[in-house]
Amino acid sequence: MIKTIHIVFIFTSFLNFVVRIVISQLNPEILNNKILKITPHIIDTILLLSGIALVIQGDWLDREYDWIESKFILLISYIIFGVVAMRLSGIMRWLSFLCAITCFGLIFNIAITKNGFI
Repeated sequence: MIKTIHIVFIFTSFLNFVVRIVISQLNPEILNNKILKITPHIIDTILLLSGIALVIQGDWLDREYDWIESKFILLISYIIFGVVAMRLSGIMRWLSFLCAITCFGLIFNIAITKNGFI
């Protein structure tokens, strides 16, 4: 059940990020809507809590799992690039967006293969 919730919110979070980038490019005033400001935080909180629950449930903190550390580092990078992409404009927005998408892809790959880079 927790894994299903986690997977659903992974894709919800990613889709939300992409849609917000598109909206910020086409009609940024829409993003001032209170619901649109709160929703990403709710989605990402549920995603993070379900991820933590999976780590605890899987007893992954008791052993060496470098892939979890790799995912965490990439998650922080994804957040930083995502914030930069939302706040800047022009080429820097799209470079940050590309970096965020790359981080997401690497996180996804590590989740499937369980091979980290640390």
